[in-house]
Amino acid sequence: MEAVTALIKALLGSLRDLMPIIIVIAFFQLVVLQEPLPNLLSILFGLVLVIFGLTFFIFGLEMGLFPIGETMAQAFARKGSVFWLLTFAFCLGFGTTVAEPALTAVADEAAEVAAEGGMIQHNEQSMESYANGLRYTVALSVGIAILLGVLRILKGWPIQYMIIGGYVGVVILTMFAPQSIIGVAYDSGGVTTSTITVPLVTALGVGLASAIKGRNPMIDGFGLIAFASLLPMMFVMIFGMVVA
Repeated sequence: MEAVTALIKALLGSLRDLMPIIIVIAFFQLVVLQEPLPNLLSILFGLVLVIFGLTFFIFGLEMGLFPIGETMAQAFARKGSVFWLLTFAFCLGFGTTVAEPALTAVADEAAEVAAEGGMIQHNEQSMESYANGLRYTVALSVGIAILLGVLRILKGWPIQYMIIGGYVGVVILTMFAPQSIIGVAYDSGGVTTSTITVPLVTALGVGLASAIKGRNPMIDGFGLIAFASLLPMMFVMIFGMVVA
């Protein structure tokens, strides 16, 4: 009975979170455009699926991803091996980014546009090669970003100077990168920090800062996502210069 009650509360919470989106769409469709919603039953069914999906996703984060990320980070900290901790951080960043659905969608779209624009040959092999090259470039950059973020936690380096330096690098690369890759590079910084990457990386940072003496989880545990958003922009622009 407690489990059913918790599920109902979670479903109502998901509905509450989605309500602003529903109100906005309904207002502009019915009041501004003054047109009925097309395929109303299909839309309502899809909305129910979204509510259930969001609810189970949150349950999954709380039961699985957050605990395992924090537990592994604390275990590596107790083990005292910096090498294996940094290796784990890199592999975690790389693996979660490769599996990121948003990045896959952006990479495939970028490959199709590049083919239509004559940057690459308009065939399936070339487009797949371009998309995979973009995905693995971003994954490599996120792996290095998480590694640097973990190293910052270990050393206690101030995050603001590292972030400022990174954005200076982004501005400099923007002046030399091909115009066709700049927008893709900037978007890559956003799509990498999505469904899969954010929960595990956040749990890693908080768990590691909690396990290291002298580190404040609130101050030192967060900030890894900023690195994961920053480095892909630089790496994708470099990728564009190499491909061009």
